Amino acid sequence: MSQTQNETKPDRPWLIRTYAGHSTATKSNALYRSNLAKGQTGLSVAFDLPTQTGYDSDHLLSRGEVGKVGVPVCHLGDMRTLFDQIPLEQMNTSMTINATAPWLLSLYVAVAEEQGADITKLQGTVQNDLIKEYLSRGTYICPPQPSLKMIGDVAEYCYTNIPKWNPMNVCSYHLQEAGATPEQELAFALATAQAVLDELKPRVAAEDFPALVSRISFFVNAGIRFITEMCKMRAFVDLWDEICQERYGVENPKFRRFRYGVQVNSLGLTEQQPENNVYRILIEMLAVTLSKKARARAVQLPAWNEALGLPRPWDQQWSMRMQQIMAYETDLLEYGDLFDGNPVVDAKVEALKDGARAELANLGSMGGAIKSIEYMKSRLVESNAERLNRIERGETTVVGVNRWTEGEPSPLQTEDGGIMVVDPAVEEDQINRLNEWRKTRDEAAVTKALKDLHEAAKNGTNIMPPSIAAAKAGVTTGEWAEEMRRVHGIYRGPTGVAAGVSNKTEGLDDLRDQVAAASDKLGRRLKFVIGKPGLDGHSNGAEQIAYRARDCGMDITYEGIRLTPEELVNSARDDGAHVLGLSILSGSHLPLVEETLTRLRDAGLQNIPVIVGGIIPDDDAAKLKEMGVSRVFTPKDFELNTMMSDITNLAISGELEN
Repeated sequence: MSQTQNETKPDRPWLIRTYAGHSTATKSNALYRSNLAKGQTGLSVAFDLPTQTGYDSDHLLSRGEVGKVGVPVCHLGDMRTLFDQIPLEQMNTSMTINATAPWLLSLYVAVAEEQGADITKLQGTVQNDLIKEYLSRGTYICPPQPSLKMIGDVAEYCYTNIPKWNPMNVCSYHLQEAGATPEQELAFALATAQAVLDELKPRVAAEDFPALVSRISFFVNAGIRFITEMCKMRAFVDLWDEICQERYGVENPKFRRFRYGVQVNSLGLTEQQPENNVYRILIEMLAVTLSKKARARAVQLPAWNEALGLPRPWDQQWSMRMQQIMAYETDLLEYGDLFDGNPVVDAKVEALKDGARAELANLGSMGGAIKSIEYMKSRLVESNAERLNRIERGETTVVGVNRWTEGEPSPLQTEDGGIMVVDPAVEEDQINRLNEWRKTRDEAAVTKALKDLHEAAKNGTNIMPPSIAAAKAGVTTGEWAEEMRRVHGIYRGPTGVAAGVSNKTEGLDDLRDQVAAASDKLGRRLKFVIGKPGLDGHSNGAEQIAYRARDCGMDITYEGIRLTPEELVNSARDDGAHVLGLSILSGSHLPLVEETLTRLRDAGLQNIPVIVGGIIPDDDAAKLKEMGVSRVFTPKDFELNTMMSDITNLAISGELEN
């Protein structure tokens, strides 16, 4: 008998979220309460880059970054304000936080206790996945091994004290953003999960381990090739069940369930004809909702204009309405799995599983995820380069980008650019509140809390209890992270661009000839220094620029993320740069570029051409050029060969001015 609406109760909808946070805790709280009133059923908190990387808002590296890509949370007062009038015992909260996950969870627990909540009833997730940070997102602090230990501390604490909380969200989302193939995304994420479970297994009694396994969740990406993406999710379900049963001996099927949340692909959102992104987002959501067997537990969708800048509340509302229409107006949740027994789907799923198993075995032969970080990073850079090559060659069609580029202007893009701009005064206000917090706290209590935290980190005991005590004492985010840095050191991840030269790029011979001719005129190889000032860890673009520049014969310096303008100017001077390139995707381009240009002038290097890349509105691009920037590149400038030619010409013009 067929399954009909009258014969079965519809499934419950997934958690409906929007990823949000900006400016200040007060403004973000107002946004959260507004979204909940509109029908959102869970919170997904975006933190700003200083908070993610363990710096207070007044730190040198925080300049220009405060409140830009998320909410700044420096102390208990900020967290208290962020969740004002939101009963945490009744809320399901996802916090996209990794290196400082133990700290932000400690602040959350402290606020919940202030509200009178029973913390054993708290529900939510901390992402807490440092391995993918080394590979793709860049908000790590400490080296891999102590970071893995901190992941374990959070999981162990949550299992004992907050049993409904997901202590670790294996995040393959950013792997796909960094260029991962479906097989790589499956393998790298599952290898990360295995590393975490191997860390956790000795920490609990054998009979408790299966229940702890069941609290590990995943956060994935769904791209535009939605049949492949849907099959990828079914492959995830099968492979996770296989790993839990065969590697860890988890017999109870309910403890082997693959639980995941999703944000659909932001990498594929286009600056050109951005209204088309609405269709892309909807199609990508189908991949994680159509198949009941592999349906997401929580969904958050980007807004149509995220390739342009920070979405407005209306833009987020539009994406949320898309979810609600799918969940409540369609009959999707009234039926069983639509794809069981489909030979095409089954074959694709098996092919993905075979590819993932082969890559997992390869990682295992290297010692697992922790020891394979440099290898995985290089694979991602290579895969991303090939993806961009296919777009440049026209083998992959992107509507409005490399085909059908002519069209009517979008009425959605208003005179203000159709995005929200964070008030520059936010940073000063946040710093003032931070200073006031420091003045009013009990310094003796802070000193003791930091000492206890340091000892716990040094001695290898669980850092969650002293972190919660530190939160209640008034310790700041920067102070907590500094203790971790003092004990474990600071890590610089691999850049992934040290591999051999690729010959797969069309037109590379002509570029190499152009670079060689320019180098002859310059008297030495064209030197291109590339850097990411500030705290923005989205390095994919910078890596691809460095990869292509090296391939066409330039001498490059690219040292990765999190550099100060002073360090970049010193590098330009010491390395004899002909061109200096800055990559900034966090919205902090104006203050960081202004400081870099000032330092170049002070060093007598004002004739070095400076180029800037990022998500930069037209008005800001004009301001950058007025400051003295030679070229501004945004996501619409996808033809890297053209960019390389421009850089080569700039090197010659800059040399002529010297």
